[in-house]
Amino acid sequence: MAFAIEVPGEAVPLTPQQVFLALQSAGSSQQAVYLDKSLPPEVRYLAIIQLKNGIDKYWRKAAPNAITKEEKNEVRSRLIEGGIEEPDTRFALQNALVVSKVVRIDYPLDWPDVLTTLIEVLRKANQTNQTHLKRGMLIMLQVIKELSTARLRTSQTSLKSVTPEIVYLLTEIYTQKIDEWMAFLNGNGEDEGGAVDAMENSLYSIKILRRLLIVGYDYPNHSKDVQQMWELSQRQFGQFLDMVSRDPPIIVSPAKELVEKHLIQFSKLHVQMSTLHPAAFALLPSSLDLVRSYWGLVESFGESYGSATQDFSAKATDQDTNMKVQRPVMEKLCLKGLTLLRSCLKMVFSPAQSFKYRNPEVKAEQQEGVAIIKAQLFTEDLVRQMANIIVTKFFIFRQVDLEAWEEDEDEWEIREEGGGDTWEFEVRPCSEKLFMDLVLNYKQLLVDPLLSFFQSVAGTEQISVVTKDAVYTAMGLAAPVVYENFDFDSFLTSTLVNDVRQSGPGYKVLRRRIAILIGQWITIKIAEDNRTLVYQIFQHLLNKEDETNDYVVRVTAARQFKAVVEDFSFIAESFLPYAPDFLARMMALIQEVENTETKMAILETIRMIAVRLENNISPFADHIVSILPDLWEASGDEHLMKQAILTLLSTLVTAMKDQAQRYHAMILPLIHRAVEPGSEMQVYLLEDALDLWSTILTQTSAPASQEVLALADCAFPLLEIGSDNLRIVLTIVESYILLAPEAMLGDTVRLRLVSYMTSLLGVKKRELAGLVTSIVEGIIRAAEKLGGAEGVRLVAKDLFEAGIIEKVISGLRNAWEAHQTVGPERKYPKLDDVVETDYFTILARLALADPAIFTSILSMVGNASEVWSWLGTEWFQHFDSMANIDRQKLSCLALTRLLELPAPMNVLALDKLQDYFAMWTSVVSEMSTGRDDAGDNLIWGPSEGNEFEGPEDARKRINSSSDPVHSVHTFDFIKERLGQFVNSCGGEESFQVNFAVNVDKEVLQAFQRLGTQESVAPGDFWADGNTL
Repeated sequence: MAFAIEVPGEAVPLTPQQVFLALQSAGSSQQAVYLDKSLPPEVRYLAIIQLKNGIDKYWRKAAPNAITKEEKNEVRSRLIEGGIEEPDTRFALQNALVVSKVVRIDYPLDWPDVLTTLIEVLRKANQTNQTHLKRGMLIMLQVIKELSTARLRTSQTSLKSVTPEIVYLLTEIYTQKIDEWMAFLNGNGEDEGGAVDAMENSLYSIKILRRLLIVGYDYPNHSKDVQQMWELSQRQFGQFLDMVSRDPPIIVSPAKELVEKHLIQFSKLHVQMSTLHPAAFALLPSSLDLVRSYWGLVESFGESYGSATQDFSAKATDQDTNMKVQRPVMEKLCLKGLTLLRSCLKMVFSPAQSFKYRNPEVKAEQQEGVAIIKAQLFTEDLVRQMANIIVTKFFIFRQVDLEAWEEDEDEWEIREEGGGDTWEFEVRPCSEKLFMDLVLNYKQLLVDPLLSFFQSVAGTEQISVVTKDAVYTAMGLAAPVVYENFDFDSFLTSTLVNDVRQSGPGYKVLRRRIAILIGQWITIKIAEDNRTLVYQIFQHLLNKEDETNDYVVRVTAARQFKAVVEDFSFIAESFLPYAPDFLARMMALIQEVENTETKMAILETIRMIAVRLENNISPFADHIVSILPDLWEASGDEHLMKQAILTLLSTLVTAMKDQAQRYHAMILPLIHRAVEPGSEMQVYLLEDALDLWSTILTQTSAPASQEVLALADCAFPLLEIGSDNLRIVLTIVESYILLAPEAMLGDTVRLRLVSYMTSLLGVKKRELAGLVTSIVEGIIRAAEKLGGAEGVRLVAKDLFEAGIIEKVISGLRNAWEAHQTVGPERKYPKLDDVVETDYFTILARLALADPAIFTSILSMVGNASEVWSWLGTEWFQHFDSMANIDRQKLSCLALTRLLELPAPMNVLALDKLQDYFAMWTSVVSEMSTGRDDAGDNLIWGPSEGNEFEGPEDARKRINSSSDPVHSVHTFDFIKERLGQFVNSCGGEESFQVNFAVNVDKEVLQAFQRLGTQESVAPGDFWADGNTL
C-alpha cells in the first residue's frame, strides 16, 4: 500500500529542503519522511531513528517543547499500519521500537485500544499475509517487552487484563506454524520459503508468550492456558533437542539455527518461571520431570565438556576455534539447566521474601510447592551425583580455555577473575555457584565424599594437572563447610608445597589454583605456624625468573595475597622479613600490566600491606611512591585508577604519620587539581582527594608549611556545594583551626569562615550540625588563646555581624515562646533539642571566655535584662534535654561565671537563684557519680600520648586538656564563685535572709549535701561555717 504525503498546495514527493526541515522537526513530519518510500533509504532510516529518539524527549506532556495532542494522534494513527506494510526488516524494527515507546507512555490512558488493535491485525494477517503477520508479531514483541518492565500499577493491571486473549491467539498461531514447518521438515511440502516464514513466526510467538506467561499472571499455575503451553513447551523441547543434536545432522542452517533459537526461548521460559514464580513452577504439570531432564542434559554435556588430556603446547583445533567464536547451543542449554537447578535450591533454602499480601490458600500452595521440590527432586542420590559431575566434569579446564590463556593472558585472567553476575553467562562459574549451594545446604550428606575425594590427591602424582586443579577448586569452595573435618595445614605442608615446586607444561594451571586455594582457606583455618610457609609460597609464585610463573600466575598471586594480608590473624612482625621482596616484585609486576582494572587490584594489595604494616611501611614508601606518577599519567581518563592512587597515598600518609610530609610536594598539587571548582577531575576524584587532604592535615606537624596553608582557600568553595562531601570538608576546616589557628584567625580568612558557618548553622543533619558547632567553638577558643579577652571580643563582633548571634537568639526565642504554650494551643519549636543544645553551647563558650562579652551581646540584640529574662529561663529548663554531659558542664560553668559580673547583671542572676542551685546540684552530682573521692568525672589525668598517636591526635589531646570542661573542677569552681557572690550580697547572713529564703528548702538541702561527703543528717545549709 502506498502512502500519499500531503503538503500545502501540492501532492508530490518532498523536496530536499522539505526533507531537511522535516528531519529537524519532531513527530508527524519525521513519520511522513519515513513513510515516503520514494525517498532514499538513508533518509527514511534517519527519519525513523530521529522519531524514535524524539519520543523519549518530546512525547511526555511535561517535556519541554512537547508534541501537541493533535500531532500525537496523527502519529499514533499511522504507526501500526506503517509497520505492517514495511518490507524492509530494519525499518520495521525501528518502527516497532517507536510503537513500544509510545505505548509505554500512552497505554492505557491515551491509547487504550493498541493491544486489541494488534490482536485484530495478527488474527487477520495469520489468514492472509505471512509477511504482515511477521511485522505484526515484531510490533507485539516490542510492545510486550516494554510493558513487561512497566512499574505503574495501571499499566501492569491493563496488561494482565488482556493477557489471556493474547495468549490464546498466540498459542493458536504458534501451534499452526509449528505444524507447518514440521510438516515441511518431514518431507510433506516443497515451499521452503513458506517454512522459513512459519519458523520465524513461531519463534516470534514463543518470544512473546514466554514473557506474557511470566508478567501477565499473578499465579500462572492457576491458568489452563499457561498449563497447556507449559506442557507443550516440555514436549517440544525434547523434540527440538533431538532434531539439533542428531549426528549426522538431519537439518541444516538456517532451519537448524531457528530451531535452536526455539530451544533457547523454552529454556528462558523455564528458568524465569522458576525464578519469578517459584511456587507456580513447582506446581505446574511435570515440572520435576523437566528439571530431571535438564540435569540429564547437563550430565550428558559434561561428558564432552572437560578432558583430562589437554595439550598445553598445541594450538586449538578448528572445532575449538569455532567454540571460542560462538558457544554451541548445547552449552547454552547446559547453562540454563544449571541456573534452573540453582533456582530450585533457592526455592527450598532461600525463598524470596515479599511484602505482597498473600491469602492463606496461596501461602499453603507455596509451601506445598517447596515441599514437593525438597522431597521429590533433591534426593540424596541426585545431590551426590550433581556434586560429583560438577567437580569431575565442569571444574576441569577445556582445551579451548587453555588456548585462550596462551593467546591473551591479560584478557583471560580478567575473565576468570570474574565476580558479580558472570555466573549467569558461563558454565564453569555457574557450576561453581551450584556446587557451593549444594555444599552449604547438604553439608552432612556431602562432607564425607568430599573428604575422600580430597584425600585421593594427597601425595600422589598419578593424576593429571587439570584434574588436580578441579579437586583444588572444590577444596577451596567447600572450605567453609569442611574445615572442621579436613586438616588443611597437613595438606599444605605435605602436598601443596610439593605441587607448587613442580615445573613444566601445565603446572602453571596448578600454581594459579594453589594461590586461589590458599586465599580461600587463609581466613578460615591455617595455623599461625604455617603463615611463614604461606609467605614463602606466594613469594615463589611472584618470582618472574621461574618460567612456570607466567603473567597469569603472578597476577593471580598478587590478587590473592590481599586475602592473606587482610586476615585477622596476620602478624606484621612475621611478614617483615619478606616485605621487601614482596613489594619489589609486586611493583615490578604492576609495570608489566596494561589493564587498568588489574593494576588497581595489585595497587589494592600493596595498599593493604601498608595498612597492616602501619609505620613499618616507611622504609619501602619511597619505592612505592616513585611508581605512582607514571601510573597517574598513564591512566589518562581512567579516573578509577587515579582514585586508587589517591587512596594508596592516603594509606601511606596514615601509616607514616609526620614522616609522610616529604611527599607533600607531590601530593598537594594533585589535591588542588582534584578539588578545584569546575575542573573535570573534581567530578570523579573529589571524595578521594578530600579523604587524602584530611589525612594529610591529620598527620602534619605544626607549624604547617606555606603550601599546606595555601590549600585552605580551596575549602571555602566546597562549603557551598552542600553535597555528601560536606562532612569531610567541615572536618578539614576544623583540622586547619587546630593546626594553624593564627592563619585561620587572620582577618581575611576569619571573616570568610564565620560567614560560611552562619549559613551552615542549624543544618538538619546531626553530624554536620555538630561539626559546625565544633568549628565555632574552636574559633572562640583559639581567639581566647591567641588574643585573650580582646580576641574573644573581636570574634564575638564577627559572629554578631555575620548573623550567627542573631540566628542563635531568634532560634532560642522561638523555642522559649513555644515552651510557654500548653494544651490544644501548644506550639512546637523550630529547633530540635540537639540543635538547641548547639546554640547554647556557642553562647556558653563566649560567656565562659568572658562573661562581660556575653552581656554586651545581650545588649546588642535588645534590652539585656529583658533578653536575659526569657533566655535564662529557657537555658535552665533545657538542662534536662542536654544528653551530652560535656555540654552540661560547659553551660554550668558559663552560667556560673555570670555571678562574677557587677550590677545589674548579678541582680538579674538573683531572680533565678533557685534555677542556679538546681543546676549546680544536678551537674555536680553527674560529675561525681561513681566516685569515692571528691574528683570530677570530666577531668582527665595528665597524658603524654603514645607511640600510635599522630600529630593531630596530639593537638586534640592538648586542646582538650586545656579546655575548662576537662581542666576545671566543677564543685570547686562553683564554690569559689558562689562565695564571692555571697560576699557581694552583704555576707552569708544577709544572703540567707534576703535571697536564700526564696529558694525551696529541698533544693538547698540537696545542694548542701554536695559538700558533705560523710554527713548522714546534714544540718542547716549555713551551719558550722560551711561557707560555699
